[in-house]
Amino acid sequence: MCSLLCIKFYSGIMTKNNNIFANFKSDFASGLVVFLVALPLCLGIAMASGAPLFSGIISGIVGGIVVGYLSTSHLSVSGPAAGLTAIILTAITDLGAFDIFLTAVFIAGIIQLCLGFIKAGSISNYFPTNVIEGMLAGIGIIIILKQLPHAFGYDSDFEGDESFLQFDGSNTFLAISGLLNYIKLGSIVITLVSLAILISWDKISFLKKLKLIPGALVVVVIGVVLNEIFIIFGSSLEIAKEHLVSLPIPTSFREFKGIIVTPNFAEITNPKVWMIGLTIAIVASIETLLCIEAADRMDLQKRYTDTNVELKAQGIGNLISSLLGGLPMTSVVVRTSANNNAGAKSKMSAIIHGLLLLISVLAIPTILNKIPLATLAAILLLVGYKLAKPATFLHFWHKGKYQFIPFIATLLAVVFTDLLKGVALGIIISIVFVLKGNLKRAYSFKKQEYAEGDVIHIHLAQEVSFLNKAAIKSTLNDIPENSKVIIDASETVYIAHDILDLIHEFKTTRAIDEKIKVKLKGFKKAYNLENTIETPNNVTIEHHYDFAKRKVVKKEMISEEFFK
Repeated sequence: MCSLLCIKFYSGIMTKNNNIFANFKSDFASGLVVFLVALPLCLGIAMASGAPLFSGIISGIVGGIVVGYLSTSHLSVSGPAAGLTAIILTAITDLGAFDIFLTAVFIAGIIQLCLGFIKAGSISNYFPTNVIEGMLAGIGIIIILKQLPHAFGYDSDFEGDESFLQFDGSNTFLAISGLLNYIKLGSIVITLVSLAILISWDKISFLKKLKLIPGALVVVVIGVVLNEIFIIFGSSLEIAKEHLVSLPIPTSFREFKGIIVTPNFAEITNPKVWMIGLTIAIVASIETLLCIEAADRMDLQKRYTDTNVELKAQGIGNLISSLLGGLPMTSVVVRTSANNNAGAKSKMSAIIHGLLLLISVLAIPTILNKIPLATLAAILLLVGYKLAKPATFLHFWHKGKYQFIPFIATLLAVVFTDLLKGVALGIIISIVFVLKGNLKRAYSFKKQEYAEGDVIHIHLAQEVSFLNKAAIKSTLNDIPENSKVIIDASETVYIAHDILDLIHEFKTTRAIDEKIKVKLKGFKKAYNLENTIETPNNVTIEHHYDFAKRKVVKKEMISEEFFK
């Protein structure tokens, strides 16, 4: 059954990939940058998850090649995600073996595939823009805070760590404050040189001619060369092995063959395996949809991703990853942001990054292990800055509190908790503001204070839902005796049944008892409320000179006969 679904999906996507090589030059350059960023992240996340190191690389390869090809996203890059590390670590511990855990990943892939076919991806349309931007800015700040220690040569946290609170009870701020005790001068030199090159790469005229060569590749090469020079001359600036990329190197074919772990399907009836599979599927799917929305926001060409296709692609990716011994994957914001900043034009960039991961771990692992983590920290620091640049904060500040508060709340919650909790808080605040706005905009008055004999105009908005019942009920209750009320529904598209009942009861009961004269206007026949105003014949226009405005103005006058 699963195979048939995969084949059907694959055949449907083939026709959408005709132009995949159209921007090969720019996509190759950006794919190379993402590869350099993804390599240590794959290893770091695998290490933090308590899984074999190569499981992270396998997940990155499958995420790049398979998901990259099947996805309709032009910028998104998939691979092992930091948001799943706690779930994976707990799951492997509870299940007692990595191969049993892979069975849960296989189940998660099937669930994601099914979610794609039932079109569950459409929920991404309900993520507010300010919340997505707040998530991106929050991740940008996390990247900066987490990469600062690596830039100074303090590599206590694994690459890809996004948690504010650490397992040892420490936190990100404490780690930064402890930098002075662990500073490596060689790392600082390489970080500063790398940042200088990256910042000037697109600004200096003669360097612009080399735009096909990504600045990230140049700084990696220079970082390796500088450290080799430090080693040759026995300099105190030499960067030790523990501060370099650390990729496992198989010494024989048997060792390499032993890297591939397959799922233990004998445990597929274990309820705990299914529960873990369901958890991974839900969390991975939500994180993927959030990243896809973010990727579409980054896309300068404003292309939109089919999120249902994305869930299917992620499901197939997790199926294949589990069969090869890889970690579960999601679309990842850090890699996607690096991809966008490097100038990616299409999904070919993600595919190239996957191919480079595959080739490099097979052919040049020794060379990769010479890359200083400080160099990669410099690349990621710029990615973080572009995600959380001050202009973004000012943009939402100028949009007003209803846009800024969900944005900043999401940002802070992402930094101090995690991505899902941060986005959930932002969405909740946005919903509260929407409800509050609806309560305010359900109707409007032409008078704020009422006195006996006043004509009170109540204009209903386009949509009046049950959420407005309390406010309208309170307003009608505050109308004084012997008043004259016009309730105007001319502009409404929808009025909830509860509100119609409320108006009917007010008109037929309380208004009669308290001698309130009520006129209805613009109510549709379907509302079953008889209009008492069909034409504005009882309204006359009187012209008079307004000395304050220095012009003739019109004033509506309602005839007393109107309320008789």
